[in-house]
Amino acid sequence: MINTNLKFCRRELALTQAQMADKLGIKRSLVGAYEEGRAEPRLATLVNMARLFGITLDQLVTTDFSKKKNAKIIGSVPAPEAGGAEDDTDPPTTPAGGKLRILALTVDKDQNENIEWVPQKAAAGYLNGYADPEYLEVLPKFRLPMLSNTGTYRAFEIAGDSMLPIASGTVIVGRYVEDWSTIKDGTPCIVVSKREGIVFKRLFNKLRSGAMFVLHSDNPNFSPYDLNVDDVLEIWEAKSYISSTFPIAELSLERVASLVLDLQQQVALLKRA
Repeated sequence: MINTNLKFCRRELALTQAQMADKLGIKRSLVGAYEEGRAEPRLATLVNMARLFGITLDQLVTTDFSKKKNAKIIGSVPAPEAGGAEDDTDPPTTPAGGKLRILALTVDKDQNENIEWVPQKAAAGYLNGYADPEYLEVLPKFRLPMLSNTGTYRAFEIAGDSMLPIASGTVIVGRYVEDWSTIKDGTPCIVVSKREGIVFKRLFNKLRSGAMFVLHSDNPNFSPYDLNVDDVLEIWEAKSYISSTFPIAELSLERVASLVLDLQQQVALLKRA
């Protein structure tokens, strides 16, 4: 299992055996021996492999990624060091040596991707099972024909009133963001992180200058806060929402005055009748 995962992930990262050995701090001949099953890596080396690939040690040892039909292996952009100077060049989107991110998904009988729904009560479990197709199998699923066929979508039931007028209990349908560096400031997103869990916020991209995102609420009673990129597990750009609560329109003073005048006119007409 380890040998097939090592070879599979190395190729996904477009690394040679020599480059892989350099990143792990071992000899190139050892990488070849591990991939051919002629030697077993030490625990410290296994830990370094898992960190390099962006997966857990358990996944490295027990999950054969080459046979996971319902999992996408996605290269992520490594964040710049905190405090680095901004420049005018765009960071590469799939650099060799970037960490791997695993996107699990489910499909219907026609091999169309489902939209898995993560209700509030399943939010805590999602942090552990987001990369496991078997966990996603037990979640409710549906499809929305109006969404684009390009991309992978997931639905999350949000809690709290930080994004009013989007009310607590609303289901946000988001499209998976592969390259976080492309997120534009102010984009509404579902952010899955180790520190905050599942939250719905507007993201401001500070990857170049500070290796972080700044999360803003639409409700001015909630202050913005920073989230380090190392804490982020997934980002889903909000594309649609489903709610049983209709937003209440804000009434301006002019609109209120107009409504009062209309009401007075209706009362006057009734008195004359």
